[in-house]
Formats: sequence, structure tokens, C-alpha cells
Amino acid sequence: MVPKLIIITCKQPPTSIPSFNISSIKTKEKPQTTQTQTLKTTTTTPSTKTKPPPTTTTTTQHTNKKPETSLPGLLFNTFDDIINNFIDPPIKPAVDPRHVLSQNFAPVLTELPPTQCEITKGTLPPSLNGAYIRNGPNPQFLPRGPYHLFDGDGMLHAITISNGTATLCSRYVKTYKYKTENEAGYPLFPNVFSGFNSLIASAARGSITAARVITGQYNPSNGIGLANTSLALFGNRLFALGESDLPYEINLTPNGDIQTIGRHDFNGKLSMSMTAHPKIDADTGEAFAFRYGPIPPFLTYFRFDSNGVKHNDVPVFSMTTPSFLHDFAITKKYAVFADIQLGMNPLDMISGGSPVGSDPSKISRIGILPRYDKDERKMKWFNVPGFNIVHAINAWDEEDGETVTLIAPNILSVEHTMERLDLVHAMVEKVKINVETGIVSRQPLSARNLDFAVINSDFMGKRNRFVYAAIGDPMPKISGVVKIDVLKGEEVGCRMFGEGCYGGEPFFVAREGGVEEDDGYLVSYVHDERKGESRFLVMDAKTAEMEVVAEVKLPRRVPYGFHGLFVKESDIRKLSL
Repeated sequence: MVPKLIIITCKQPPTSIPSFNISSIKTKEKPQTTQTQTLKTTTTTPSTKTKPPPTTTTTTQHTNKKPETSLPGLLFNTFDDIINNFIDPPIKPAVDPRHVLSQNFAPVLTELPPTQCEITKGTLPPSLNGAYIRNGPNPQFLPRGPYHLFDGDGMLHAITISNGTATLCSRYVKTYKYKTENEAGYPLFPNVFSGFNSLIASAARGSITAARVITGQYNPSNGIGLANTSLALFGNRLFALGESDLPYEINLTPNGDIQTIGRHDFNGKLSMSMTAHPKIDADTGEAFAFRYGPIPPFLTYFRFDSNGVKHNDVPVFSMTTPSFLHDFAITKKYAVFADIQLGMNPLDMISGGSPVGSDPSKISRIGILPRYDKDERKMKWFNVPGFNIVHAINAWDEEDGETVTLIAPNILSVEHTMERLDLVHAMVEKVKINVETGIVSRQPLSARNLDFAVINSDFMGKRNRFVYAAIGDPMPKISGVVKIDVLKGEEVGCRMFGEGCYGGEPFFVAREGGVEEDDGYLVSYVHDERKGESRFLVMDAKTAEMEVVAEVKLPRRVPYGFHGLFVKESDIRKLSL
């Protein structure tokens, strides 16, 4: 519990693999000419028991025909190796794949077709009939040079639940990047977060990138994104998202398999990138989103109706510098943006820094825009010094009609966000902004290091009481989850995963027929680093201890990742239509 300290800023006028150790693997990878995958296909007979019946397993080896590498391709790969080994080797821990891809951050080397799981504790409740899908980075090839955690190809891990049984499937999102590199047998695209960390390295890799494009090795107009961050469901479509590209539409088959349908541009109305964190209004079915970038307008806001039809862009020119704007919030009246001290500055590359870095001289701001406006004329900005958010939890309009409340983790050490995640500490705050007087008040809700927080999605954009947040130990490792009562301003529940066990973002699934906001379940993948085993955990979200309702042993390891989504069985059926 933390004191209910209220901090008031000055009044201001509104302005318009078990024990897998990647250090034993050479990170320099020669161009692959043969790609081999070993997949296990399992045939089962129906059973009413929770433990899987005996299975007949066959192993099929698929060997692709040796790709023909052109002379330019061989030349570019040689230059790539020179850059990775001599000009810009992975010296910093944040971009050293031996560090970044250690333990359960290491990629799984093959996809997993739908495979039945063993329920080792409790029973899976009917409310979980559907699929929980978690996105995250899983590099298709071991990096040959610098690699950041954010640079991996997107892989979806879906556990499909039906009548008390569970099936796990892991598939790559078949992005243009994935398919092009898979066909070539080696990496072609540059790593955005780790490949441009000095002027010389940027010039060298930029030249190779241009040469690959000119010689037709790939076409960037088809997309360069990874789709490795999150998922969203709106307009009866399911999307895998990454903010550097268009969404990729995904389908779930009746047997629990994952299919990539393709890159989706909403009938040509979305030509550029989109946030990985759109907000869905559960009452209207609308989706609200934005994109940001290094050239004006640095922020562009837009929305989709309940049928998934995109409305016109609203460029926001009052954001005068490029900010790292990963997430935002909505209320019933407004869209809420944070202009933080983390921004995009290519000039930092000259001194060997990342193109995304912190600016301590900048004053953080919160921007509030009426959510249905067609331009930014009514946009108001409010100074909130030291308020740096990467993720937003929720926001709502207060009854006075003048105040907006925002709940979000504030990063107290923003300078470490990109390079030293283990030093990042985020404290959940409640921020109230009077849009008429400009008065801003702030209240800390927990002193713990918390992020990846969720709510009951039925309360998105409305006043809610409970927040479920992941405990960093340190980030990006997650050792447990806490329940926060936003109205009381204190923690009211906690569940630790146990010694040597780390999980991911919790996701709240409402109980069928539930009445109260916290009547539901929390689900997450958890990995035991001592045993090298992963499991799917179902917790009672209503109890203070968040008691374990069911535990599912997974047929193989699920690496740590980013954000997930639960899709109800009825919504899965709509996808197939």
C-alpha cells in the first residue's frame, strides 16, 4: 500500500529451450541454402479425461529445394558479415544476441502444429471456450550481428480451449519480410532497433539495404514490419500488429491452427503504419488508432466503425517533435495522447546511440482531442513534468464533465527504456486533468515496478475499479501479478509465480454471467526456468490470492513475449465467415 499522496502541478492555461544458453551458439550465421523443419503431427482419439490419451506420432522432414543465391546476394551477405564483425559488432548487452536471446528469450526453432495439452490441475471453465493468443518476437534466423529484443519476427502462440480440453499451436505471422527471407534462406531486411546505432554503421547498412532493393531482393513497399507486438479484434477480423507496418489479418481454424491471411489496408484507406495498441469501445464496436513517425505530422489519429471501415485521418501538427508514442487511451469523449521525453532523434546515431532516445530537457505533455473530431483545432495540451508512459491502462470522463482521468505506468528511469530494460522502473499513477482550468493532479497507486497492465475490456474508456498489472523482476521478466483497486488507491491482491518461474502479460477474461467488474479469470503463459517447462495458468481474478483455477502443461516451451488477446468461440466462428 502506498500513501494517497496528491501532487498538484501549477495551474496552466490549456493550449490549443530447457536451460538453453545461446552463448554456446555462434551468432554469425552463414547464408542458409537448405532449410529443414521437423514437425510432429499427432493423431488422437476422443477422450473425456483431461490427460491426453496415447498418441501416435509421426515425424515428417520437409527439405526445401536449395535456393539459388545470386552473385549480388553473396556479395551483400559478405559485406553484411564485415559490418557485423568489424564495423558494428554487438558490443552492448542490449544488442548482443548472446545476452538478449538467453534463457527463455531464446527462440523456438520450429513452428508447432495443433498439439493436445495435459491439464495438470483443476478444470478449464466454460468461459474460456475460445482461444488465448500471445504475440512476441521469435527470430527466424539466429542474428548475424546486433539484435534488439524488439527485432524478432512475430510468432503467435495460441491455446485453443473447448469443453475442458486444450490445444497449443505456434505459428509465425507470415509477413512479407518472413516469407521473403524464408525463401532466400538468410536475413535480408535490416534490424530497425539495433542496426543503426552509429553513423558509420547506419551508412554501411543503409547502403546494403538500398543495394538489395535496387537489385530486386525485396520491395519495401510490400511492408517491412514484423507483426510481433500484439493482436486486436474488430470489424469481425483478427489482426497481428506491429507499429512499423499495416496489420496482418489472422484466422483460427476449427482444429486450433493459425493462418495468416495477409496484409490488410482497409480497402486502400490505410497506406502507412498503425499503432499496435488500438482501443476498442465494447459498447459501440468502434476501434480508435493512430500512427507516429519521424516526419511531420509526427502524430496522425484515425478510427474505424463497428464494421471495420476506416474514417479519414486527423493529422496532429501541434505535436512539434517526433515522440515515441507506443500507446494511448480513449474515453467516451476524448482520445488521450502522451508526448513523452522519449523520442526519435537520428542525430544521436552520430555518437553511437540509438535513433530512439531520451531528452531530459523536454517537458512531458498530455494531449486531449475530442474523439470524433475531424481535425485538431480543439486539441489541448497540458504539461505534466516527468510523466513518461509507454503503455496506457485506461481513461474515463469524470461526472463533472470537465475532468479526464488517466491510469498508466509512469517510467521513472526513461533513459534506460531502449538499452537497459532491467533498470526500468514503472510506477502506476492516476492522473486527473481538468480540460477547462488546466489543473493536473497525480496520485501514485503502487510503488512496485509494474507494467503490461490490463482491465476488464468491457470498461475500456469508462470508469473502472480494478487493474491487473505484471510485476517486473526486473523487466522484461515478470514474476507475478498484482490487483489494484483504483478507487481506493491501493493493492488488493497478488499472485507470485514461484521461484524460478516467470510469466507474461496477464489477460482478463470475464466470467459468463458475471455481474461485477472483477468476476472473471486471469490467464498467462508461465515458464519454469529450472525445469525448462512452460504452462498455461488460469487464475481467479476476484480473489485476493488470485487462486489457480486450472493449470495446463504445454507440449513445449513458449518463449517470453509481449501482448496477448482472448477470442471467444463465437467470435472465432465469425472469423471463418
